[in-house]
Amino acid sequence: MVEAELTRNRRLAVLGICSMSLLIVGLDNTIVNIALPSLRRDFDASPAGLQWSIDSYTIVLASLLMLAGSMGDRLGRRRIFQTGLALFTLGSLLCSIAPSLHWLVAFRMVQAVGGSMLNPVAMSIITNTFTDPRERARAIGVWGAVIGISMALGPVLGGVLVEWVGWRSIFWINIPIGLIALTLAQLYVPESRAARPRRLDAVGQVLVIFILAALTYSLIAAPEAGWTSARTLGLLAGAGVAVALLVRYESRREEPLLDVRLFRVASFSGATLTAVCALGALGGSLLLNTIYLQDVRGYEPLHAGLVTLPMAAGIIIGAPLSGRAVARFGPRPSLLAAGVGLTLGSLAMVGFDAGSSTGQLLIAYVVFGAGFGLVNAPITNTAVSGMPVEQAGVAAAVASTSRQVGQSLGVALVGSVAAVTVTAAAGGAGGGGVSTTMIDAMSPAGRWVVVAASAATLLLGLTTAPRRRRVAGAVASAVSAGAAGSAGSVGSAGSVGSAVPVASPGVAKAGGDAVDGQQQAAAQAGIRVVAGGPGAGQQ
Repeated sequence: MVEAELTRNRRLAVLGICSMSLLIVGLDNTIVNIALPSLRRDFDASPAGLQWSIDSYTIVLASLLMLAGSMGDRLGRRRIFQTGLALFTLGSLLCSIAPSLHWLVAFRMVQAVGGSMLNPVAMSIITNTFTDPRERARAIGVWGAVIGISMALGPVLGGVLVEWVGWRSIFWINIPIGLIALTLAQLYVPESRAARPRRLDAVGQVLVIFILAALTYSLIAAPEAGWTSARTLGLLAGAGVAVALLVRYESRREEPLLDVRLFRVASFSGATLTAVCALGALGGSLLLNTIYLQDVRGYEPLHAGLVTLPMAAGIIIGAPLSGRAVARFGPRPSLLAAGVGLTLGSLAMVGFDAGSSTGQLLIAYVVFGAGFGLVNAPITNTAVSGMPVEQAGVAAAVASTSRQVGQSLGVALVGSVAAVTVTAAAGGAGGGGVSTTMIDAMSPAGRWVVVAASAATLLLGLTTAPRRRRVAGAVASAVSAGAAGSAGSVGSAGSVGSAVPVASPGVAKAGGDAVDGQQQAAAQAGIRVVAGGPGAGQQ
């Protein structure tokens, strides 16, 4: 429970502190990309090394998001939130002094452990601090809007720091923000716990970590080891066995880390796959565009950051439009528009070369960014709509985790396909050094992977998105309004669920449409459904 009747000023202070945590995590998603060419030069890094500098962070983050929410419910949300801030700040400091790429990768993992404790727990703190439904929806909207600011600020701030100070400075920026947030959290954030915290699932957690690590490592190592090598096939087989064990084990637990019954609902499975594909397209695109702008076109880091601003602008514009459209028309139109935008934007990028005009770049980035901005609200809406009250928070958490998984796999797959092309251009020679000609040669191959992921997003929207308007409950509607989903931070198992029963005003009027085929599918899957959908009844 949370302390009773916090003053308005203190509630706003809590919102500001939680938003600071989202800012530093959001910055880290984009600011590191702008430093990749500098990392390659300073550490003589191979393409695989650059991939690990990103994926070491996203793999750990994806693996621990749901666990962090459960720990906050059990041990105290403020305590876990402060622990996350301390670890993230420490990890940032260590990254800034990393003597080699291997140490940087290790310290990025420390950052990710801390980051996994921030966004899901911060969401839970906000939903427990703002008890009025309308005020809560506005608070989550403000909190989620910070991700747009961080995405726009990341490339420009990163460009300034890398160009004027050096790549190590991109990690310094987290340290004062983290320390200030840590101090203010002690002063203003009330301690709270769930009345009935979920049990921790150590076996499920270990299996999830192994699956994600094995999949990502197999993709990144494949260009060097060979796609049909014993190492690659062994890792993929191990991941497959672990998936089977996870499904078998989790289906027998009373309180599983991952309720596999949710995947029997077609729209939920479609939403999670859409999240993987859309974030895979974004992660791969950011990786390729950073290398393209700085190593092919010869832009300085600041210039490269400014050129990518239209992509961030597209996201900022598309996200609130999508939220309103989902509340009014349901998730399908927004999801289809998102798929079209991502596909057209990624197709336009396929033709990028050293002679492409600036106008061509800006148009492609705006279209791609708008497509991505449109995709997050319908993903979360589709994932939680038609679910029972007690499962809506878990469904939102799985969708959020899927976003991080998609970004990890997107970077791994796009980078590996690109690395194969680089090796071919080099005549099979190894080494970390990569010429501009080879980088130029790799771009189309990697970009076609981004096109495929974007087209898959469109196809999934056509085949799995609900055709009728659904009730999504407080979490989904608030996320739709504020576009918080793009942070990969919406919900955590056992932490957001407590906020779901109170329907937010923007979607409550759609309650009559809630009992539909999707709820019937949920019931057939063995998931207890509350008549009227999430937000319709109190449990």
